[in-house]
Amino acid sequence: MYNLHIATIAIIVANILVSLKGFNDISFFERYKFGIGAIRAGQRERMVTSGFLHVDFTHLLFNMITLYFFADVVIAWLGPGRFLGIYLISLVAGSLLALFFHKDEPYYSAVGASGAVTGILYASILLQPNEPLYFIFLPQVGIPGYVLGIGYLLYSIYGMKKSLGNIGHTAHFGGAIGGYATTLFFIPELLFTDTLMVVLLAVPIVILFVLEKMGKI
Repeated sequence: MYNLHIATIAIIVANILVSLKGFNDISFFERYKFGIGAIRAGQRERMVTSGFLHVDFTHLLFNMITLYFFADVVIAWLGPGRFLGIYLISLVAGSLLALFFHKDEPYYSAVGASGAVTGILYASILLQPNEPLYFIFLPQVGIPGYVLGIGYLLYSIYGMKKSLGNIGHTAHFGGAIGGYATTLFFIPELLFTDTLMVVLLAVPIVILFVLEKMGKI
């Protein structure tokens, strides 16, 4: 599982190179980060470029490690081309959802591959929902992927509602939607062969938009 495919390596290298440039050139970082005011003024490329910038090495490392663990599942099921498609669509979906929820906050900004990586994570969970996932601090306890996926998105809704921490919960959620929708587009038969999991993984997405419609988020 851990022999990195060239497609995964390409994404990791791109993130490292762009992030290093941003670490060492503040004007580059400011020019290409996600910023509501700048995007609404016409700089829409920020919706993509911001996904390759990171605030520091820890931020970059965490995202790349997460990608490392889940990329091979998606590549094994769908191939490298569709994997790259899911990654980029999830990145843009994360930016679009952030733009939608923060459109009236001109000074809102964000960076990071989290939306794209969350899309890959959610795609891998949709493809292998019962695969147990393990944590370093609980190495003997495997949590089914679908439980983690649903729980993570419910936490993201809570984080969006409470504005928890310096974390782009909205981009994470948008990335998950991108990964979920694109995977179903590529393998529509999942709607019939794994209907229960498809429905369960859609529940947090429905909850988010119901809460938004009700004005509670």
